Amino acid sequence: MTPASTTINLDALAVGKSGTVVRVTAAHAAGQPGSGAESDDGADLARRLMELGFVPGEKIRMLKRGMPGGEPLAIRVGNSTFALRRFEAALIAVQPE
Repeated sequence: MTPASTTINLDALAVGKSGTVVRVTAAHAAGQPGSGAESDDGADLARRLMELGFVPGEKIRMLKRGMPGGEPLAIRVGNSTFALRRFEAALIAVQPE
């Protein structure tokens, strides 16, 4: 058995569950369409998420999903709470606890 656990995208984490950030990827690497300037935007978004505190090793908790459609997602990182859109949360890989 390997010590590595399965990772999921933050948008798939259930309400009330916690996890640890594993990595943040750019939008084009996560299956978002785009090329050229749009891929730069994906890198900018990934950088912005990391500046907010979504860095590898950081503990997070899914607090709530908005209605209807499940957006925005309320996420606690450290002592801060952020509202993310689902496509933003999909850029963040987490290891559930």
